[in-house]
Amino acid sequence: MAEKIKMTTPLVEMDGDEMTRVMWKMIKDILLLPYIDLKTEYYDLSLKNRDATEDRVTVESAEATKKFGVAVKCATITPNAQRMEEYNLKEMWKSPNGTIRAILDGTVFRAPITVKGINPLVPTWTKPITIARHAYGDVYKNSEIEVGEGDKAELLVTDRDGGVTKRPIHEFTESGGIIQGQYNTDKSIAGFARSCFNYAVDTGQDLWFATKDTISKKYDHRFKDIFEEIYSNEYKSAFEAAGTEYFYTLIDDAVARVMRSEGGYVWACKNYDGDVMSDMLAAAFGSLGMMTSALVSPDGVYEFEAAHGTVTRHYYKHLKGEKTSTNSMATLFAWAGALKKRGELDGLAELSAFAEKLETAAIQTIESGVMTGDLHAVSTLAEKRKVDTREFITEIDKNLKSVIHGGE
Repeated sequence: MAEKIKMTTPLVEMDGDEMTRVMWKMIKDILLLPYIDLKTEYYDLSLKNRDATEDRVTVESAEATKKFGVAVKCATITPNAQRMEEYNLKEMWKSPNGTIRAILDGTVFRAPITVKGINPLVPTWTKPITIARHAYGDVYKNSEIEVGEGDKAELLVTDRDGGVTKRPIHEFTESGGIIQGQYNTDKSIAGFARSCFNYAVDTGQDLWFATKDTISKKYDHRFKDIFEEIYSNEYKSAFEAAGTEYFYTLIDDAVARVMRSEGGYVWACKNYDGDVMSDMLAAAFGSLGMMTSALVSPDGVYEFEAAHGTVTRHYYKHLKGEKTSTNSMATLFAWAGALKKRGELDGLAELSAFAEKLETAAIQTIESGVMTGDLHAVSTLAEKRKVDTREFITEIDKNLKSVIHGGE
């Protein structure tokens, strides 16, 4: 075995829950530690440890990410009432992803891992589509009130000098109902815009952005105006030099255009739109297990993770000693993305090259016909073999050795 690749700066490692935690250890033990002198700042974001630390560990991991610039995160449980009882929690802790996104003020970029034999459900999609989701505010930070019959709802703002501005929402004369208030900030929208423009320039792709500004003439129009101003003042020349395009349209028109397109661009969406559309794209491209996710802050901090959850059903089978066939591709690509970015930032070409080879080996494994159950069910390859969770990772390691040897 050749000497292990050295790292100069650690990356932040956020461990997680259930079956993804099991795969996390397999990936490290089989695909990383034999090749890299791995340096990480480790944080245990399992639900038990978040409960034990009253969720301080999540905040600490995000602050460490700001310090070191690169993080890799395992999937984690966001508890509901059932999880409260199952884990005997002190309280129903917030989504770790939401907490980390708020601290980093990041934009989530999700893109499919495309392989031969897994064909998109939309035949025209010949290139990946990357969703850029604004991960701050809107409905995820809303305030909601149940309203009784006869009540009147108003939007009220008190300015810094005590002045009050009111706008009528609705008079509930015929029945009760519900109201919702949501917000965003110019600072966060500008950060979202710059993250999107930077990502598009770095990857050499067109950038699409869509809202519903014809209906939301203040709220959504503010997004449109800030994007246009930043593009014109800061990025237009870079896009023109690269021969790429920034394109704005309404969200309903964007959806129609996406379905007719060939792909190969970044589609920037507000928070809720991005949440929904990223899952649609994942399913249309084959599997959530084949969807990468990167959280990027306006100042260039990166956190990589899988787009899927903790694969609870497989974990319960694992606890019973039964074999599972769980797809580790998205988690593996999260590690590869973090190592690649760490190598870029630290000038470690060998580390970035290893991450590229790891991705290549993983794709070659699937394209050779060796795959987990979710892919086996949709693959069009004539020769294919379903393997269990560990065997899949072991098969990737065989290909990794071949890729490394072939490059020497």
